[in-house]
Amino acid sequence: MLPFTNKFIQMMNFKNIFFRHIPILLLLGLSSMRIAAADTLLILGDSLSAGYQLPIQQAWATQLSERWKNTPGAPQIINASISGDTAAQGLDRLPELLKNHQPHWVLIEMGANDGLRGFPPADIERDLSQIITLVKQAKAQPLLMQIRITPNYGRRYTESFAAIYPKLAEQYQVPLLPFFMEKVVIKPEWMQPDGLHPTADVQPFIADFMEQTLAPYVGLTPAKQAK
Repeated sequence: MLPFTNKFIQMMNFKNIFFRHIPILLLLGLSSMRIAAADTLLILGDSLSAGYQLPIQQAWATQLSERWKNTPGAPQIINASISGDTAAQGLDRLPELLKNHQPHWVLIEMGANDGLRGFPPADIERDLSQIITLVKQAKAQPLLMQIRITPNYGRRYTESFAAIYPKLAEQYQVPLLPFFMEKVVIKPEWMQPDGLHPTADVQPFIADFMEQTLAPYVGLTPAKQAK
């Protein structure tokens, strides 16, 4: 009976060790889950992504965030967009945002306010360039959105402004994403009275458009094509 007794004692000792370490194992498991779910998409934008004059729940970024909460493998969305922000103001806020959220991707939707105020294209390009550089230095992937503006300052300025984005995308080898407003402004009923910002009714369309656009870059299969 002695061999059996020794084996029984060994088994009991193993069980005691195992159960004593359950809290540690659970913590390690939870940490692994956090790491697996830690990928974050930071949106650095202005009123077009902040949802100007709309409840935050209606903004396209919030709608996409809610949708992706139920999508396996989808990133967490942190919408750091502020209405009225210029590229320089976004640049000023960026270091703290990168430090606090440590994003995997950063969607850069900046520059419209600069263009509407007639800022020199060289200054806008410089600020956007520094934003891209900071994102890369933080080991995150920049996703640069093409921005276009109304021709308030003439064709020459408008074309110079629009050319900033493909130039930077090529220079820094970052994806250039299409501007969702190009599909919105063609429908007056989708625009607020100011003629610059989309209404609440069009936010689901923009969320669909951005899901389709962002999905390949964040490792997802688009659910459907925005039309």
